[in-house]
Amino acid sequence: MTTTEKAISQMEAWAADDSHGYDQQYRWGERGDYDCSAAVIQAWELAGVPVKSSGATYTGNMRGVFLRCGFEDVTAGIDLATGSGLQRGDVLLNISNHTAMYCGNGMEVEASINELGTVTGGQPGDQTGREFLVRPYRNYPWNCVLRYGGEGGTTSVRPRPSYEYSVQLGLLKEGMEDVQVRTVQQLLAAKGYEPGEADGIMGEATVGAVRAFQENSALLADGEVGGDTWSKLLKG
Repeated sequence: MTTTEKAISQMEAWAADDSHGYDQQYRWGERGDYDCSAAVIQAWELAGVPVKSSGATYTGNMRGVFLRCGFEDVTAGIDLATGSGLQRGDVLLNISNHTAMYCGNGMEVEASINELGTVTGGQPGDQTGREFLVRPYRNYPWNCVLRYGGEGGTTSVRPRPSYEYSVQLGLLKEGMEDVQVRTVQQLLAAKGYEPGEADGIMGEATVGAVRAFQENSALLADGEVGGDTWSKLLKG
């Protein structure tokens, strides 16, 4: 069995087993549950590709780590609208919000959402049959497709670049207007909350969505986006 087949078969096995559901708090299988990025990362790690060991933790850093671990970005050769060009085992990635794997025959597999329609607070396991599922392919929309190219040899991890970028994430409060607020709004919407229009303004709807997210994440529900809230939001 190839490395790619091991990874995609692991995802399909989790989806077929109702002891595995969706959760963003216990996301690495501690209680059987995964979120979208942890599932894909862990499946490849178990298949022998050290993406988790090399630092992949959520959708936002998956692409860089996967590329260093023997994957290729094949997005240019894929018709994302129809899935034409995809191969079994391809990693489907929306760098900001979501990830899944392509099963072949027009199907994909993913950890999706818990039985409450939220990202935390559900019971361990798949209560609905759709927390972790195989479903027909759809363009999420994806903005990156990664394909493992390390078959037939030892996977080599490419060296990290000698430079790093850092981004200063500010403390966001009600009434503020900033591009980072739009990022928060997009992240909240992707996680099933309702922050209103992604207009970059920290208005009443956005503050309410932040409070709801904080409550579900066991954070101080003050409606402000500081370090702890940013950290939780940026997990895949």
